[in-house]
Amino acid sequence: MIKSMTGFGRCETEIDGRAITVEIKSVNHRYFEFSCRTPRGYGFLDDKLKSFVNAQVARGKIDMFVSVGVKEDTPAEVSVNHSLVSGYLNAMKEISETYGIENDAAVVSLSRFPDVFTVHKAPEDEEKITADVLSAAQTALDSFIVMRQNEGEKMKADILSRAETILNIVSCIEERSPQTVEEYENRLLDRIRQTLEGFNVEIDEQRVLTEVALFSDKVAVAEETVRLRSHFEQLRAFLAMDQPVGRKLDFIIQEMNREANTIGSKVQDAALAHMAVDIKSEIEKIREQVQNIE
Repeated sequence: MIKSMTGFGRCETEIDGRAITVEIKSVNHRYFEFSCRTPRGYGFLDDKLKSFVNAQVARGKIDMFVSVGVKEDTPAEVSVNHSLVSGYLNAMKEISETYGIENDAAVVSLSRFPDVFTVHKAPEDEEKITADVLSAAQTALDSFIVMRQNEGEKMKADILSRAETILNIVSCIEERSPQTVEEYENRLLDRIRQTLEGFNVEIDEQRVLTEVALFSDKVAVAEETVRLRSHFEQLRAFLAMDQPVGRKLDFIIQEMNREANTIGSKVQDAALAHMAVDIKSEIEKIREQVQNIE
């Protein structure tokens, strides 16, 4: 199934008395790029989450945010940095004596100074936390992938619709192209007749046929239209695959654009030139969609 590279998913849950929130979002990127923001002390989750996401997402710039709450029954010990408190008190006393300011030091104000308290928590069970976070991450990822799939289906429908438009234009080119050769031959004969009018000279039909053959070879686009149709068959095949195909589609679009440019450079008819421009315009719109496919 075709997936967009843009998506968002979120899970907010409580597992075994611990509040866990996982949020994941992504935008376009040529490769897989992952960044994770976890709480301080939970850095061990980063690599595990990267591998976990990469197993299910092939391309895109992925940003993940993880919040892990503390269990209510988690034992903790708060200790006082007495040497630091003593230093603060001495400094406050010095300020009071030097500037004649009342020393109104209080426990509450002292407790607000940095590093006065140190909190010691019991060692965390990393395996249990990892399992719980991955469980929440999977829920967020499922939502994220569904969003990508839904957007991918809309993109697929748009691409196929534009492909059909292009193929219809190609059919018109294939029908019109032989007519331009016939019209060229008629114009050439008319000019020759006008030039030779009043002279007793016969038209060299062999020379005319040679000129027409050269023109026909110059403006022939049959090879390009055949290759263009072949590229669209490949495009449909890729869109039907159940795997990441964004890079393959990008290559096919480049080849389509090459054929469209060649057609545009060969045609000598205003109507055909306009059709070639329409093809290039539609291919460009497809390319913009493909840039967002995983």
